[in-house]
Amino acid sequence: MFAMPIITLSSDIGLQDFIPGAIKGQLFQLIDEARITDITHLLPPFNYPHAAYVCRNAIKNFPPGTFHIVMVDFFNEKPEHIILARHNGQYILCPDNGLLTMILEELPQETVGLPLAKESLKNVIYCTQVMGKAIDAVARGAALQDVGDPEISIKVKNALRPLHGPNWMEGQILFIDNFENVVVNIQKDDFQEQRKGRKFIIEFRRDEVITRISESYADVAEGEKLASFNAAGYLEIAINKGNAAGLFGLQGYSEKLIQSHLQFMSNQLIYQTIKIHFE
Repeated sequence: MFAMPIITLSSDIGLQDFIPGAIKGQLFQLIDEARITDITHLLPPFNYPHAAYVCRNAIKNFPPGTFHIVMVDFFNEKPEHIILARHNGQYILCPDNGLLTMILEELPQETVGLPLAKESLKNVIYCTQVMGKAIDAVARGAALQDVGDPEISIKVKNALRPLHGPNWMEGQILFIDNFENVVVNIQKDDFQEQRKGRKFIIEFRRDEVITRISESYADVAEGEKLASFNAAGYLEIAINKGNAAGLFGLQGYSEKLIQSHLQFMSNQLIYQTIKIHFE
């Protein structure tokens, strides 16, 4: 029996162009009774850690069998194929640029390449058509190896991971949300394992420190800073009814900055860090 597929869309395209709407139009033409929802089209260009964080923590909340189209840095190189992967019951379609392994934080369980015709104009509309046909086939019961090439070798990029020492750990800023709360790549389980019940000091720019984990913004007075673990389990630096990133001058990782200024940055940090000292 044919199941109406759920399809999510994540991209760095933005909302001002016609492209997000055109993508949905193509998918509706190709897939009977498709159910399409946006995760976001506002991912910052070239910022793989940010995109991986957003996609990873949205994808895991969808029902098994959902198809996730991720269009980030799609045409950084001339693509020969599009990746279709199945992992923990979810399907992900994306360019072969290393982002997939950053989203999953490991190699996918099953992967095929959806070939792109050499003579075709490789634009977003054409790539959507290729992905839409593959989604329709898999939703109707086709095996992955029947819709793509299982012999491809995918590009691998590692997710940003915190550094550890006996009495410290150091994380990188992954994401700054709409309220300018700062999300760090330190997860709650990792923090507790390194802490071992000890007191701690969270230290960041301008000699600012935090010495406890709050359960909610209401744990501190209005205008006061706090640290908490967000719904995805990541450490978050915030100000109750304030903007932590702007006030403390905190910025996230920028791969675009690396690509544009690599020759000038050999001795400079490419992301800002948050350090935790254990006592």
